[in-house]
Amino acid sequence: MEGKRIGIGSKISVVLASAVVVSLIVGTLLGWLAADVFEKEATAPDEPYLPAIDPSKFTNIVDNEFFPLTPGTKTVFEETVGGQEHTEVTVMNETKVVLGVTCVTVRDTVSLGGVVIEDTYDWYAQDDQGNVWYFGEDSKGYKNGAVISTSGSWEAGVDGAMPGIVMLAHPLIGLSYRQEYYKGEAEDMAQVVSINESAVVEYGSLHDLLMTSEWTPLEPGLVEHKYYAAGVGVVLERTVKGGSERVELAQVVH
Repeated sequence: MEGKRIGIGSKISVVLASAVVVSLIVGTLLGWLAADVFEKEATAPDEPYLPAIDPSKFTNIVDNEFFPLTPGTKTVFEETVGGQEHTEVTVMNETKVVLGVTCVTVRDTVSLGGVVIEDTYDWYAQDDQGNVWYFGEDSKGYKNGAVISTSGSWEAGVDGAMPGIVMLAHPLIGLSYRQEYYKGEAEDMAQVVSINESAVVEYGSLHDLLMTSEWTPLEPGLVEHKYYAAGVGVVLERTVKGGSERVELAQVVH
C-alpha cells in the first residue's frame, strides 16, 4: 500500500475498522460466556434441565443451513467401515404435536443385507432464533421381522423427558449443548469443534464443513464426530473413540 496522508475518508475507515475490532472482541467474550453456560449444562447431567418451551416461538419449517428438513427429501447413507448398514432418512409430510409444538416428522430406516433392522420416527422443530430442537423419537429394532427393542424411544413431556437442541442457529467453536434428555435412555450431547473441515464421501468432495463431537454419559467410552454441510445436513459420521465405524452420505433425493 502506498504511504499517504490520512484524509477524512481514511479517518472514517479507521473508525469503522476500530469498531469492527471491538465488535469481534465483544463477540468472542460473549461466545466464551455462552460456551461456559452450555458446557456446565452438558457436563453436569445430574443438574436440573428444564428448558422453557413456548409453542408460539416454534415452527415445523426447518431451514437451518446445517440441518435443513424439506419434506420429500431423502438422504441415503452407507456404512463404509465397521459394517455394511444402509440408512435412509426421509423428511415426511406428516407432523406431530409435542409439548404443544408442531414438529416435522423424519423417518430413519436402517437395513442390513436388504432387511430392515431399525425403523425410527424423529420429531424436530425450529425456534424463532433458528435453533433446531429435537422433541423425541419412536424407535423400533427388528429381528426376523419382529420388534425386539424400543430402546432409546422418548417423547418430550412424557415421564420427565425434555427436548434438546440438535443444531445451533449460530455454531461457535467450543459451544456444548444437550441434544435430548430422557434420563437413563436418551442423553446425547454435542460440542462444536470446527467450522472449516473438509471430507471426501461417496456423495462427493465437500468443504467448509461444520464438525461436532458427540457423546452420551450412558456410553462414556464412545465418542463420535459428525460433519455437516450447508444446505445438506449430515454428510459424515465417524466413531473416534470406542469404535471405528464410518458412515458416509451417498445420495440426496429431492
